[in-house]
Amino acid sequence: MSTSNAPAQWDVVKVRVNPHDRDEHPAVIISPDELCANPHKAKLNVLYGTTRRPAGGAGLFDVTLNGADGLEHPTNFDCSYVYTIDRARISTHMGRVAHERRRQIGRKIIATFRLPI
Repeated sequence: MSTSNAPAQWDVVKVRVNPHDRDEHPAVIISPDELCANPHKAKLNVLYGTTRRPAGGAGLFDVTLNGADGLEHPTNFDCSYVYTIDRARISTHMGRVAHERRRQIGRKIIATFRLPI
């Protein structure tokens, strides 16, 4: 994962969110670093990604990440649903979310859940 081999907030990782999924998909860790650094905390919060189709754009609740974030293809991350995963399911570290897209994700989560700021 990060230099200490522990996952960190804004890491882009590969994970099988649902045990019955055939393939692993990219996910963005959104749990805070304090939780990520604690090996006794088995669960982490992530946003799940799906490859964006050539004719498709980002959905209403999506933020698109790409090669600048460590992904091979443009990938939409749905900010309307936060998944909880077991940290042991993380198989691969792919990259880190670029600073501007971190802001986009934060704004999208706030807007999606209509959180007061």
